[in-house]
Amino acid sequence: MRSIILIAHDIRSIHNVGSLLRTAEGLGVDKIYLTGYTPYPNAPNDTRLPHIAKKINDTMHKTSLGAELTATWEHVADVHSVLQTLQQDGYRICALEQTDEAVALHKFIPPSKCALLLGSEVTGIADELLSLSPIHIVIPMFGQKESFNVVQAAAMALYHLRFS
Repeated sequence: MRSIILIAHDIRSIHNVGSLLRTAEGLGVDKIYLTGYTPYPNAPNDTRLPHIAKKINDTMHKTSLGAELTATWEHVADVHSVLQTLQQDGYRICALEQTDEAVALHKFIPPSKCALLLGSEVTGIADELLSLSPIHIVIPMFGQKESFNVVQAAAMALYHLRFS
């Protein structure tokens, strides 16, 4: 069975993060890394002020519906350390982003160890991180909009990674 890691970097919406946790847990993602300024649920040794951590956790729970308790996740501020560790462990970093080099999702043949990198809802994945990702994947669009919501895009990509 394929090993899948999800890296949610600089996702600003608490609701999107909750939905990502639920989606990833449902599709059997091995681990979710919440990096950069991505909000995260309550954690052991949490350094946030308790009332802030509680507010974020309560808001996230509205879309995660408890997936924050069943999914394996970790908050790591530095995405570079996560990418480096995963590459050392044999994972191929796959950036879900619209680039000239991107392979259409339906044509992409996933590696046995795949780490899917997501970026900001507004600005996407920074060029610096794209340069550290040897694989770029795009979901072709057929309407007038230029992109899907980060959670819907992640769901499509994770489903493809799981069942291809």
